[in-house]
Amino acid sequence: MATKAKTGNIVEEKLNALWELQTIDSAIDKLRIIRGELPLEVEDLEDEIAGLDTRVSKMEDDIKQTEDAIAARKNAIKESKAAIKKYTEQQDNVRNNREFESLNKEIEYQELEIQLSEKKIKEFQFQLEGKNEQLSEVSEKRAERNKHLTAKKKELDDIVKETEKEEKSLVKKSGAAEKKIEARLLQAYKRLRGSARNGLAVVNIERDACGGCFNKIPPQRQLDIKTYKKILVCEHCGRILVNKDLDEAEA
Repeated sequence: MATKAKTGNIVEEKLNALWELQTIDSAIDKLRIIRGELPLEVEDLEDEIAGLDTRVSKMEDDIKQTEDAIAARKNAIKESKAAIKKYTEQQDNVRNNREFESLNKEIEYQELEIQLSEKKIKEFQFQLEGKNEQLSEVSEKRAERNKHLTAKKKELDDIVKETEKEEKSLVKKSGAAEKKIEARLLQAYKRLRGSARNGLAVVNIERDACGGCFNKIPPQRQLDIKTYKKILVCEHCGRILVNKDLDEAEA
């Protein structure tokens, strides 16, 4: 009989330790739920802004290349005009028609080069106008996202400040509670918490049902749980079952 009582006490101690840890971890979960999706929203906004920064940088480089191409064409026009002036002056000193015609062909070639450069400049300017419009749109979007990010960060910081002290205290308590539980049980507890959507690995019997999945628990199984014969889990969801008085649980 003494052995049974001792065994019962050991099981009870293990379940009490698990229930204590679950209660603390659930309190931490509640604090983190208060933050909601804010951390993810902040992260998504930061990723989006980083993408917009890259896009703006590439567009600015593209615009610079187009502006350089326009400048190069304008310089080509100046050079062609200088060449035309030089060839025209040389025509006044030619000795025969052959030299005159040769210079005339050079002048015609430079005039064609000027026409081609002017055409290219118009094309580049048209492209530049479109690129600047796109850059303006992306820059406005980036500014709007940065404004949104600032607001979300402030909202998150305010919530963190409100809950930080309490959460640190609870995390410390959770670490202390974990030390009271043997490694095998703690591993099972963490595995159950990780797979449960609500983070509940240890649940109370509520109205003859599992407090996690709400499936009915047979009377004999409830009796075994109440008398601490062994650690039992729900046959449906696998959560560890305890039988705690509600006032005790809230305390």
